[in-house]
Amino acid sequence: MADPNFFKSAGPFRLSDLATISGTDLASAGDGARMVHDVGSLDTADDTTISFFESAKYIDDLTGSKAGFCVLREAHAAKAPAHMSLLISKAPQKAYALIAAAFYPEPDAPVGIDERAHVDASATVDPTASIAPGAVIGAGVQIGPETRIGANTVIGDNVRIGSNCRISSNCSLSYCLIADGVAIDAGVRIGERGFGFVIDPKGHASIPQLGRVILEEGVSIGANTTIDRGAGPDTVIRKGAIIDNQVQIGHNVEVGESSVLVSQVGIAGSTKLGPMVMLGGKVGIAGHLTIGAGAQVMAKSGLYKDVPPGVVMAGLPALPAREYWRLQAQLMKLIERKGDKT
Repeated sequence: MADPNFFKSAGPFRLSDLATISGTDLASAGDGARMVHDVGSLDTADDTTISFFESAKYIDDLTGSKAGFCVLREAHAAKAPAHMSLLISKAPQKAYALIAAAFYPEPDAPVGIDERAHVDASATVDPTASIAPGAVIGAGVQIGPETRIGANTVIGDNVRIGSNCRISSNCSLSYCLIADGVAIDAGVRIGERGFGFVIDPKGHASIPQLGRVILEEGVSIGANTTIDRGAGPDTVIRKGAIIDNQVQIGHNVEVGESSVLVSQVGIAGSTKLGPMVMLGGKVGIAGHLTIGAGAQVMAKSGLYKDVPPGVVMAGLPALPAREYWRLQAQLMKLIERKGDKT
């Protein structure tokens, strides 16, 4: 159960209401009136709690659970304990996520501009927006309806932020255009100058960075991530992309729609990711590459060449995953042979 000191529940809900919210089907229509009081994992849930079951690998967690309610696939329903009321879904984890969001929605923020914030007279802030203490809103900034700006966040001159955005505390946003429904966690830096300079033994010369950062609808940016503005072309994060904490995105990079970048990924300038690209933790990507739609790069890989659509890459330097694992197997055989000789 979530700690009520930090998370306020909107429950309970009838199971039929949760079925509507999550787009699932009741396994038994007679269970629709049962009340669900909370969400939780199968191993900690009680008879008032709803959980989910996704993988047959963890079937013992399902059969031994005390949860009163569960979201699962139809193929697994027969394995559920008799006491459980079931919701049937083709995507149980996503359905559970929608249910959990209904129980624990984002808390409301005070509407209006806090007296301890500084908002330039030329800025336009929608009356339904929320500006927290210590925030600084620069000249010419536009902030849309129901957008929240956290404490001590600085919004640079002429930045445009759409509706229903959540900008957390201690962020800095400059040289950027933010579409509707964007979420930015604490400590994010957007629009700082890219790493562009000419190397010269007599003294390196910085190249002016004259582009912007464009965040399209529904983008999510994790804490302490940095996204550099373009050098001329813009840096663009396409619709629905999810970026984890402590990611570095260089100038002119384009991140494709619904792509997912896990923590500590680093992408050098002018690389383009297609839609639904998945990058594991600590992946490093060289500049001026093209990564095709649906490609995946496994954690701690280093990428130095283009990747065709749908290919899974692994290793340093990264190879197609099958080649990489085949190479690892051959290396292990060589090591074993050498060990036999010694």
